[in-house]
Amino acid sequence: MMSTHDEFDPLKQEQGQNTETSDWPWGHITKLAPGSQCPVVSADSVSPMYDGKTIGFEDSFAPPPSFDSLSIGSSSSGNRVEGESTFFRSTESDMSGFTESIDSVSEQIVGRAKPVGSRDNIVRLYMAKLEKQFIDPMPFRVFCGTWNVNGQPVGNVNLNTWLSHDEVPPDLYAVGFQELDLSKEAFLFNDSSREEDWYQAVTDGLHPHAKYKLVKKIRLVGMMLIVYIKAEHFKRVKNLQEGQVGTGILGMMGNKGGVAVRFNFMDTSFCFVNSHLAAHTEEFERRNQDFRDINSRMQFPNGMSSGTPLFIADHELVFWIGDLNYRLTGVDLATVKEAVGQGLYEKLLEKDQLKMQMSLKRVFLDYKEAHISFWPTYKYDPGTDNWDSSEKCRCPAWCDRVLWKGTNIEDREYRSHIGLRLSDHKAVSAVFDVGVKVINKVKYKQVYEEVMKTLDRKENEFLPQVSLDILEIDFGEVLFVEPKNQVLTVKNVGQVPVHFEFINKLDDNTYCKPWLSITPSQSDLLQGEECVVSIEIYVNKHTAPKLNAGDDSIEDILVLHLEGGKDFFITVSGKYVPSCFGSSIESLINMAEPVREIPTDKLVELEHIPTTPVGSKPLSFDQKNLPLDIPKEIWRLVDHIYKYGTFQHDLFQQPGLHSEIQQIRDCLDTGVPDVLPGTIHSVIESLLIFLEALPEPVIPCDLYQLCLDASHSYDQCKTVLLQMPPHHHTVFVYLMAFLRELLRCKEQLEIKDLAPLFSGILLRPPPTPANVSTASRSNRRIENTRKTAFLHHFLSNNYDCISVI
Repeated sequence: MMSTHDEFDPLKQEQGQNTETSDWPWGHITKLAPGSQCPVVSADSVSPMYDGKTIGFEDSFAPPPSFDSLSIGSSSSGNRVEGESTFFRSTESDMSGFTESIDSVSEQIVGRAKPVGSRDNIVRLYMAKLEKQFIDPMPFRVFCGTWNVNGQPVGNVNLNTWLSHDEVPPDLYAVGFQELDLSKEAFLFNDSSREEDWYQAVTDGLHPHAKYKLVKKIRLVGMMLIVYIKAEHFKRVKNLQEGQVGTGILGMMGNKGGVAVRFNFMDTSFCFVNSHLAAHTEEFERRNQDFRDINSRMQFPNGMSSGTPLFIADHELVFWIGDLNYRLTGVDLATVKEAVGQGLYEKLLEKDQLKMQMSLKRVFLDYKEAHISFWPTYKYDPGTDNWDSSEKCRCPAWCDRVLWKGTNIEDREYRSHIGLRLSDHKAVSAVFDVGVKVINKVKYKQVYEEVMKTLDRKENEFLPQVSLDILEIDFGEVLFVEPKNQVLTVKNVGQVPVHFEFINKLDDNTYCKPWLSITPSQSDLLQGEECVVSIEIYVNKHTAPKLNAGDDSIEDILVLHLEGGKDFFITVSGKYVPSCFGSSIESLINMAEPVREIPTDKLVELEHIPTTPVGSKPLSFDQKNLPLDIPKEIWRLVDHIYKYGTFQHDLFQQPGLHSEIQQIRDCLDTGVPDVLPGTIHSVIESLLIFLEALPEPVIPCDLYQLCLDASHSYDQCKTVLLQMPPHHHTVFVYLMAFLRELLRCKEQLEIKDLAPLFSGILLRPPPTPANVSTASRSNRRIENTRKTAFLHHFLSNNYDCISVI
């Protein structure tokens, strides 16, 4: 993933805004045009951004005079000015003719099939550039609500005061909940009996003067997002998709994270995100990290021919709601209460962490928030309007927020609902007037025909040509889970529009190696335009083992194919710095020194030591030194957690900081310093990543099915373990003894917390070929239950059979 992740908003970039960066990109961002009904090929390949500078459009074809007066800042949002209110005009014209997307009107309006192949993309490119000539905004009212219900059952609570507060019914509802269910069942198995209760309460609370249909309901543990739309609009909702991202431990557990729903309405793409970010006043950087993870990892299947998924930033209108958990910094409790009582909100909001982090461009770049004129939404004594009187006496804060990004959006209301007293949070709502794009068929036909005439003339006269600013890319030293990024500029120097894409080499299934990513992988350029291609290297748990073993190297050749022209070859090189992460147990037990002190050729030999068969004496690579019982890196991580973590109250519940995990990697690889850096949460996640990155899991893959079959019986489970290689077995025994000791020392830590987490890491199925379908959701759940049961035996019983020889 990238060294920096640019959050692409074409309109904001056109205004010269800086892009947001992430210090730890867990997910690749492969950009597409915003929306999937009215897209061009790749919006940020058309008007890309690098180092804060926009590469803009320069129109070079010979259009009617009105063409030259336009400039394009986005493939889908044109040059509308944010906050512009002229589109809120009354109109009684028949809107039935404006519901089709550009894809369909090409055939239905113009009377001919839409273009095929690369020409289709070029036509989209021109039409998006000129969309203001045939797009008419239609007024549309959106209600966004968020409430952290603190795990409370719905009871007899009436939500009308929250959802039906306004006289005019909204066209669309997006209602988000956090902490819907705090039970262990919800956390471990994503099952909740309260989902249906709260869904029914919301349905009953919708505005009585309109009829609504459910668009989508999605839940991840305690986070639930429900989207409704007026029944009369339902048929115009297209390309509906959902997504979810957990940002808990290992970046996947769902105790924190986000859920999202995206769709196209008319010819505008919408995305609604409901998130619950990390808690505690001092953890604002962890909240920043949670946002970046959700923003970069949330994906939606894309119906376009490229198949590249859509991300949050690829939508024209984004509404982000939830318990963002940002607190007030540098102000004491008494001062906050006094200022709130006097209505001095602006004074307090100067200390608001979210506003401070947004002003520093660390999170929510280009997002906006309406003026806050209501009491802090947290923390209250449940059932009252009184501030927290518990022993912790939390300081009031505006934890629950509604933010948005896009054009043609006007905020109408932003408020809290003090009368809803069920939770320690107050519900929040925001109402927006939005201008959705609809196509004027008559105008569209005129523009379309002119574009086709221009393309016909150009294609008959010239061949495509591009120039590349670099043909050799050297990443230098490459480290485990530390991304690096370089850019390639492709410029159309010919006289016709150009389509380029990276293509597979002969006998290869992909156009680049798995540790490399290219964004965008294809694009279209008008004459004189440039596209900045991001080429990023990122070695993770999947790709590190082969690099450590010398079975792969940082070398690749990219083939950039020009439609109707020649191919270009770009060489990629670098030097991977071997790491203990991604090394095998057999090699690690034969390393007396840190991995970076061992010559590369010796490391390669170590990685090819065969696994010791059951009943055999462990192989020794160095006749002078016997193999270690367990890898020293596992011992250091476990010892550190035991020494410094037994007094931590939330072990295995908080994710580590990415920058600290990199420091821990360096410490283990170099042996310096003696004490591992970072918080206990970062050390715990480093241990989990270390175990995940083992080429062969602690319990070898060939024993996976046997373990599942034996999971009902502790005696049978022990019998299966006797088939483990000696050092794998020793590592397993050591880890189980450590976890049992933690369970003994930590009353709030339970087996049902640890068993699902470690079972998925220590017990992994054999790799599945790409052409073999994966198990169904129900079968995966059965497997997960059996894996958890298998490990449960060893966490609840003293298993100390060290010798299996």
